[in-house]
Amino acid sequence: MIRLAADEDFNNDVVRALRRTLADVNIVGVREAGRGGRPDPDVLAWAAEEGRVLLTHDVTTMTRHALDRVARCEAMPGVIAVHQRLSISVVVDDLLLVATCSLPSDWADRIHFLPLR
Repeated sequence: MIRLAADEDFNNDVVRALRRTLADVNIVGVREAGRGGRPDPDVLAWAAEEGRVLLTHDVTTMTRHALDRVARCEAMPGVIAVHQRLSISVVVDDLLLVATCSLPSDWADRIHFLPLR
């Protein structure tokens, strides 16, 4: 199962629903990890150090910083950008699929947008 990190502004209802639905999901919030208030590049560096795919609603800035990391050949375990207009149920369903049916290597150096379909 892949390890996930939720960006500081990521919807906590989604995080709680993931934890309720999949007891062994490995997800940590940036604030929980003591990284709240840090700039996006620092959050991405932390996620890389931890080997966590980052969940974000910041489809502009965070994805740009992730692409910069890839261009510099720095570790980037992946970013999943989630549009805020998506329903929680769609996001949770997609993230359950991601968490249970993929490998960390499937996400390395990639940015994906939800919904998956």
